[in-house]
Amino acid sequence: MKRILLVPILLIFVIGCVTTGPGGKKSLILIPTETEVELGKEVVKEVESTEKVLNNSEVQNYVSKVGRKVAKVCDRKDVTYSFKVLDSEEINAFACPGGFIYIYKGLMKKMDNEAQLAAVLSHEVGHIVARHSIKRLQAIYGYSIVMEVALGEKMGQTARQMVDAAAGVILLGYGRDNEYEADDYGILYAKKSGYNTKGMVQLFEKFKQMEGKPPNTFEKLLMSHPPAGDRISNGNKQIQKIGGTALPYYESEYAAIKAKL
Repeated sequence: MKRILLVPILLIFVIGCVTTGPGGKKSLILIPTETEVELGKEVVKEVESTEKVLNNSEVQNYVSKVGRKVAKVCDRKDVTYSFKVLDSEEINAFACPGGFIYIYKGLMKKMDNEAQLAAVLSHEVGHIVARHSIKRLQAIYGYSIVMEVALGEKMGQTARQMVDAAAGVILLGYGRDNEYEADDYGILYAKKSGYNTKGMVQLFEKFKQMEGKPPNTFEKLLMSHPPAGDRISNGNKQIQKIGGTALPYYESEYAAIKAKL
């Protein structure tokens, strides 16, 4: 019995505190990266069984190129990031555990420049860096997962429950504090990858205009994120701290892609 108790305790020390933000920010993460990625792959299966991936390689490659620029400067390098556009008019984007990021065609249509696209992708990368979904999951399943991994057992039903829970987190959102944190990280990563940091605030201003009479395609974003006015204020504070307003927006490059949506 003592051995069984000691193994997970030792594993916690091995996993320990990992980087979850800029400036060396650390958090205690019990679920290993390998497990997170496997969970993410299962969530991806569910996403792509219900959502249609846009059949346009030029648009997909463009979004992936912008996403890779952001991922290159982020604070988490132990996952491989992927970026896909979903063929829906919904105005939203989301990140699955393990580095899998999706953006809807409907949101891209609302954008005016590449800096705004980079802002969205940076925000979603921020969720993955901060391990927001994993923190939520381990609050419920963390100890059981550590036990099963420590004892070399397959996760089975627990893994299925975690996949369902992860999908629920994506649908319901991460909460106000997590969204603000992802906004701050996103603005920083946009700057580091060479984009005007005002791109994020420009998007929030668009969202604020849509809050009055939101179409059905905008309702999920409204339910799962803080009010746009608050995000504008928070974003401007972050921009005042780090700057980046002299960097380019890349309007013409984005206009060429937007015309293909």
